[in-house]
Amino acid sequence: MTALPFDHPFLSGLLGDAEISAQFSAKADIAAMVRFEITLARGEADAGVIGADAADAIERGLADFKPDFAALRDGVAQDGVVIPALVEAMRQAVGNPHGEKVHFGATSQDAIDTSLALRLGDVLGILEERLRGVVAMLQSLEAAQGGVEVMAHTRMQAAIPVTAARKIASWRLPLERHLDRLETVRRDVLVLTFGGAAGTLEKLGDKGPAVRARMAAVLGLRDVEHPHHSERDGQAALANWLSLVTGSLGKMGQDIALMAQNEVGAVKLASGGGSSAMPHKQNPVGAEVLVTLARFNATLLAGMHQSLVHENERSGAAWTLEWMLLPQMAVATGVALRNTGALLDGLEFRPLD
Repeated sequence: MTALPFDHPFLSGLLGDAEISAQFSAKADIAAMVRFEITLARGEADAGVIGADAADAIERGLADFKPDFAALRDGVAQDGVVIPALVEAMRQAVGNPHGEKVHFGATSQDAIDTSLALRLGDVLGILEERLRGVVAMLQSLEAAQGGVEVMAHTRMQAAIPVTAARKIASWRLPLERHLDRLETVRRDVLVLTFGGAAGTLEKLGDKGPAVRARMAAVLGLRDVEHPHHSERDGQAALANWLSLVTGSLGKMGQDIALMAQNEVGAVKLASGGGSSAMPHKQNPVGAEVLVTLARFNATLLAGMHQSLVHENERSGAAWTLEWMLLPQMAVATGVALRNTGALLDGLEFRPLD
């Protein structure tokens, strides 16, 4: 039993997404932070901040690094972040005399936020692929069944007959606009965070910008010239995009659930959920979960806007809130996109009598 439905032993059958969840696992997080530390050491060696022999030792020592998660848990309980305990373990893995150069000039948020950016790149790639797949399915559905005449409904009441193409377009067009918005979202969140204790890179002197630029190039992240530890508008914009996607899918799910009612019969589902008491029923489970996930992300979005409020140069409270909310929103969006594909597969519009 777990506190979250996404990795629950049986609720995950409805709400789980192993592919997206894997990017928010401790294993993926540690791997990305190790990548940050190795890239940092290489960048500092190239700029003459540390010796090449130190960078070589750090890369060798961290190549197969496997931390003690119980020790990391204890460290987080004390420090509020994992980096002090993690860096200590990394320094031990590298050993003397070069271990002390691990994490040189960086701060905890540099490693944690850069790890998130690296993993969000993979998450957004998965979501984009699924979103494009849903748009393609809607285009195919419109081409095949767009001419079927169905009843339009305004304010839940029968209005006038329209073509199914009108319905399908109202589902497809917002999703296409979300694809257009995605590049801006990527630019805002796929950013290297490297500023040192308070964003000044004070330990690197005039070599800081060169090290930062090299790290960004190697990691495939955008280089920004000013500290942005407490600027969380990119993360909030991502959360907004995730909620927009699930909201549009929720609208589709709501429409399909209503049209699939026995009394309406405007669409036929390829499959549905069974009932323990009424064997004749075919419940629109796939459509319903889209509505649930839309409402879930809309609720969490308010919390992500709360996480914009960082005190001064860094906030422990707002930052921790972001850790709690953003992964859930990303997983919910992945689940919604996957379920939409299954829902549209075999969906059939029924013409008016």
